[in-house]
Amino acid sequence: MSLSMAGALNRGLADALEADDRVLVFGEDVGPLGGVFRVTDGLTARFGERRVFDTPLAESGIVGTAIGMAMNGLRPVVEMQFDAFAYPAFEQITSHLAKLRNRTRGKVELPVVVRIPYGGGIGGVEHHCDSSEMYYTHTPGLRVVTPGTPEDAYHLLRASIDSPDPVIFLEPKRLYWGKSEVDFDAGVPMDRAVVRRAGSDVTLIAYGPMVPVALETADAAREEGWDVEVVDLRTLSPFDDETVAASVRKTGRAVVVHEASGFCGYGAEVAARLTERCFHHLHAPILRVTGYDIPYPPPKLEEHHLPNTDRVLDAIARLQWDDQVDGVVGVA
Repeated sequence: MSLSMAGALNRGLADALEADDRVLVFGEDVGPLGGVFRVTDGLTARFGERRVFDTPLAESGIVGTAIGMAMNGLRPVVEMQFDAFAYPAFEQITSHLAKLRNRTRGKVELPVVVRIPYGGGIGGVEHHCDSSEMYYTHTPGLRVVTPGTPEDAYHLLRASIDSPDPVIFLEPKRLYWGKSEVDFDAGVPMDRAVVRRAGSDVTLIAYGPMVPVALETADAAREEGWDVEVVDLRTLSPFDDETVAASVRKTGRAVVVHEASGFCGYGAEVAARLTERCFHHLHAPILRVTGYDIPYPPPKLEEHHLPNTDRVLDAIARLQWDDQVDGVVGVA
C-alpha cells in the first residue's frame, strides 16, 4: 500500500489502539481536529474521547500525566505539537520519565511514547523547526528513534508503543507528505540501522529528514565517479555500532549528515565512535554536514541553512581521495 508518512503514523496509532485497550493517545489538538499535521485524524471518532483526547496547552502536564498513567498500567502516546513546544516538558522527561525505572530498580516501567514533530524544511519559524535530538540522546533511560520512510514510521511507532521503556519518537515533519510503499508485515527491529543503498567508496550516515538528501546525493555522486553507501540510523539511542562500523570499515570514508547545528551535535558523537572503532580502516577524517551554529533562520533563508546535495557532495570531495593527509577537519 502506498502511504504518506503521516498516513503510516495514523495507521500505526490506529492499529495499536485496536490491539491494546491500554493504549491512549492525547495532546494538544489531537482529538477531533486530528492534530496540526492530521496524524491523528479520525482516531477520536473511531475510538472515542476516552482514548484519544485533547489536553490543555501544558506540555509539562501532558508528560506528567502520562507518567502517572504508565505507573498504573496504561501505555500513553502523547504528542508535543512542535519540537520546541516540548521544552516545558523537559524536566518531566529528563528527571522522571527517563529515570524512574532505574530509580525503582526495575520495578516500575514507563511505557510512554512522546511523539515530537521536528526539523525544518516547511517554511516555519523558530520554535517550530528545532532539531533537538541531542537533548534526548544525551539522557540515559530514553530510547530515541526517528523514521526516514513511511514504512519505518509505521513499524518504529508500533515497536515504540510496545516497548517497556520510554521512547522519544521524532517525526521529520518535512517528510510527512511524501509517499512510498508500506509493507505492514515486515519491519527491521527498532534498535538497528539499515543500509538504504550499498556502495564501496564512502558511507553517508543520515537519519530522519536527511535520509532523502543522502539518497539524492548518492545518485548525484555517480556522475563524479563515487560509489556511495547510505546508512539510515533509524534509532539514535541506543546506537547501532555494529552496522554503522561495518559500513565504514568497508568504504574507509564517512560523512555524517544532520539538520541540527554542528557544534556538539549528534554527528560529533557518531564521528567519535567511528574513529575509535574504525581508525585503522579510515582513509580520511570523518566529516560532518550540518545546520549552521545559529538560531533557526526565517523561512526565506532556511534553504541556505539546511544541508543539501551540493553541500554533501562538497564534503565527499574533501575526503582525501589521493590518500594524502592534508589536515582537513571540520564541518562542511
